[in-house]
Amino acid sequence: MIGGGFSLQRHESMNTHQNKIALVTGATRGIGAETVRQLAKEGVHTLLAGRKRETAVEQALKLQAEGLPVEALQLDVTDAASIADAVEQVRQRHGRLDILVNNAGIMIENPAQAPSEQSLDTWRRTFDTNVYALVAVTQAFLPLLKQAKAGRIVNVSSILGSQTLHADPGSGIYDFKIPAYNASKAAVNSWTLALAYELRSSPIKVNTVHPGYVKTDMNGGHGEIEIAEGARSSVQMALIGPEGPSGSFTYLGEVLPW
Repeated sequence: MIGGGFSLQRHESMNTHQNKIALVTGATRGIGAETVRQLAKEGVHTLLAGRKRETAVEQALKLQAEGLPVEALQLDVTDAASIADAVEQVRQRHGRLDILVNNAGIMIENPAQAPSEQSLDTWRRTFDTNVYALVAVTQAFLPLLKQAKAGRIVNVSSILGSQTLHADPGSGIYDFKIPAYNASKAAVNSWTLALAYELRSSPIKVNTVHPGYVKTDMNGGHGEIEIAEGARSSVQMALIGPEGPSGSFTYLGEVLPW
C-alpha cells in the first residue's frame, strides 16, 4: 500500500495468466515494447501491435527468441480499416481479448512556443492519436473483451493530464503547460471514467495510469526513470484481480488527482 493509494494484490501465479490474451498498442518501442515483454514474462500471450507490420514482426521475433509468448499484429490506431482488420485477426485466432493496453500516443508540440502559439494542426494530430484513436480501438475491441471472463482495459495517460495539479502553483507540473498533449491526456482520463461507469456491473475493469517521467524517444531520453519501471504501472493494472479498482488514475498503485 502506498500512501493515498490502494493495495495492488500481487497478481496470481504465472499459471493464472498463461491462458490470457493481451494486446498492447504502440508496442514496437519504448514503454509499449517493455509492457509486452513484462506481460509475456508473466505468461500472458501478448499481441505486439505496431503501425508498420515489418517493425512489429521484427520486435516480436526478438522476444520470441527469448522464449516469450509474443505475436506481432499490424495495427495503425488512426486507421479504421486497420483497426477492423486487427479485430478480425484477433477474433479468428483467439476468439476473445483479456487485456487491452492503449499505449500508443504522441507529443509533437514545440515547448519553446507559448500555449496560444501551438498550431491547430498540432492539436488535431495530437487528439487524432491520443484520444480519437484510443476510443476507436477500445470500441472496436470491446466485444472481444466482453468474451473474456474478466477483461482489463488500461489507458496510458500522464500526470500532465491532471487538471487539479495544473491549477496548483505548488505542484511539480504547474509550469509544464503543453496544451494539446495535456488536454488529450485529460480527455483520456475522462473517457476512462465514463467507460468504467458504463461497465461497472460487468467483470471488465477500466483504469488509467501515469507511467512516470520515463527516458523515451518522446522526450529525447531526458526522463527520470528507466523504461522497465515505466511499464510497471500498465502491467500491474492489466493483471489486477477481481478486488482491484476500476475507474482509477494511478502510478504504481498510488492514486493520483484527476
